[in-house]
Amino acid sequence: MPTDPATAPELDRAPAERGLLDPAWIAAIWRRRKWFAVAFVAVPLTVGISVILFMPQIYEAKATVLVDRQQVPEHFVQSTVTSALDTRLQTISQEILSRSRLEALIERFQLYPDLRARLSPEELIEHMRAAIKLQLKAVDILELPAADVRGQRQATVAFTLSYRGSNAHTAALVANTLASFYVDEDMKVRERQAAGTAQFLSTQLAETKKRLDVQEQKVSAFRRGHLGELPEQLETNLAMVERLNLQLRLNADSQTRALERRNALSGQLAEASTFAAPGTPGASDGPETRLMRLRHELAQLRTRYSPKYPDVVATAAEVAELERQLEQTKTSEAHAPEATPPTPYVLRLREAISEVETEGKTLKSEETRLRGAIAAYQQRVEMTPQREHEFKELARDYETTREVYKSLLKRNDEAQIAESMEHHQKGEQFRLLDPAVPPRTPLADRGRLIAIATVLSLGLGLLAVVLAESIDTSFHSADDLRAFAPASVLVSIPWVVTAVDLRRRQARLGAALVLGCLGIVTLVGASYLIAHSNEQLVWLLSRGRS
Repeated sequence: MPTDPATAPELDRAPAERGLLDPAWIAAIWRRRKWFAVAFVAVPLTVGISVILFMPQIYEAKATVLVDRQQVPEHFVQSTVTSALDTRLQTISQEILSRSRLEALIERFQLYPDLRARLSPEELIEHMRAAIKLQLKAVDILELPAADVRGQRQATVAFTLSYRGSNAHTAALVANTLASFYVDEDMKVRERQAAGTAQFLSTQLAETKKRLDVQEQKVSAFRRGHLGELPEQLETNLAMVERLNLQLRLNADSQTRALERRNALSGQLAEASTFAAPGTPGASDGPETRLMRLRHELAQLRTRYSPKYPDVVATAAEVAELERQLEQTKTSEAHAPEATPPTPYVLRLREAISEVETEGKTLKSEETRLRGAIAAYQQRVEMTPQREHEFKELARDYETTREVYKSLLKRNDEAQIAESMEHHQKGEQFRLLDPAVPPRTPLADRGRLIAIATVLSLGLGLLAVVLAESIDTSFHSADDLRAFAPASVLVSIPWVVTAVDLRRRQARLGAALVLGCLGIVTLVGASYLIAHSNEQLVWLLSRGRS
């Protein structure tokens, strides 16, 4: 059996006497697999180191912005900016990361000079957006004694803005500029929301005031148009009806007394006329006496019955007829020469009767006025339910509008105060807590990455050697043969190396070196193409650190 001279000393040992950590056995494996191991170590190590060296140097600068709570206690001034902080941050981010803002930053700091020729403006903007990162810092609401967190388990108290760029100083400037944008934009957003709320409430207040004025005019016109028929005047109207009825009853009593006086005076006048002309037929029962008797009966009937009662109507017609006849008789007697002049007593009686008749006419006029007033007040009382219904319709709309106006007036005052608070920067605001400083080390630490790549390459080479040994079925020593077959090994023939074998080995070695150099150059070139200006690869490799 031919054997390698290098493994000849192993023939003297049994397989059981070798261990996995036997230096001789490891040396034998190294002699057999050294180029295989070198290849599996060199290739990934070359690729890893090339990629790490050709990667761009990316620096990340971070600025911390603190969210200051409202300085004025909320039970004194309630802010009109009620949107959640996270929602407001998203809105501000959309404004700051807009195309116009980022284009201005790129031009201001001359960013990405090597990418401008290869990327379109839109792609350049997206590239910068990817380099900007907003990270919220939240705490549990139990740690905030007075945090105003509406339905949230955590409250944002600060956030960090980071920017990744190829220049450390420029990255810090861009991060601080972005942080100042957030501070200024939040102030503008809050002032704009407060001013918009105040303007909206002012507009609504003015419109509601107009509606309220119109409804007040309607209510006033209704009160003026139906004066005396309003619900609150019902008690007054009923009291007036009662008082007028009392005055009417007193008037009726006065008319009765006046009629009795006239009847008495007429009786005295009739007696005086009888004594003056005793030969006059029918003097004791003349028209005047009958008229006085009928007037007395009419007064008695009116105190017991209504004016439309048949007896009252018939008696009143008879009285009117007798008065007409007496008036005609007086007129004819006035034109006829008086035979006998009346006595002073008769003249006084006639004057007294005339005064009583004048008083009666005045009482009748007063009765007519009282009855008209009673009818008017009774009509007002009857119209009160209808006017109450109509007034309730107007009053309901008026009260509703008035309550809305009072509510809007209060809210408008609060909105004006809140706007003034935002204008004087006393509300919630952003404050730059920790400005970004130029980072000292790049985002991807090359030394650490090279060490990791070296360890991984060595591990890959070792794994390749172990796998190659495990699947190799050839015998490399007499011990391997003894372990496989029970036959004894009588002799071991060493490997005979001739000059031709040496030349072939040298030729193969030279070809392997040339191919290895070409492979390394190829791998280095491919690594350059992959890693050069590949910021995404840097971010991927540095994700564990950030």
